[in-house]
Amino acid sequence: MYTNLCKHCHKQFKSRFKAYSCNECRSKDEDYFDEIEAYLKEYPNSNALQISDALGITAYQVLNYLKEGRLNISRGRFERIGDE
Repeated sequence: MYTNLCKHCHKQFKSRFKAYSCNECRSKDEDYFDEIEAYLKEYPNSNALQISDALGITAYQVLNYLKEGRLNISRGRFERIGDE
C-alpha cells in the first residue's frame, strides 16, 4: 500500500499503486490532460510556457505530466527512415 500526496489538493491518500491525484481530483487531472493533448494535436511543437498561456494551466503542471511519463519530448524535426 502506497501513501500518496495529491498534487492538486495536497491531501494524503492510500492506494495500491503510485498515484498523483486523489479520487476527488482525478477528474480535474484528466480534464487538464485532455486539454493539453488536444492543444498538442493542433500545435505539436509547443513548449510548456505556450501550453500554459493558451490553456490557463501552470507550466509547472505541464512539466509534472512530463515527469509522470504521460507526455514525451519531441525534437521537432523529421528524420529519414532507412531503406529496408
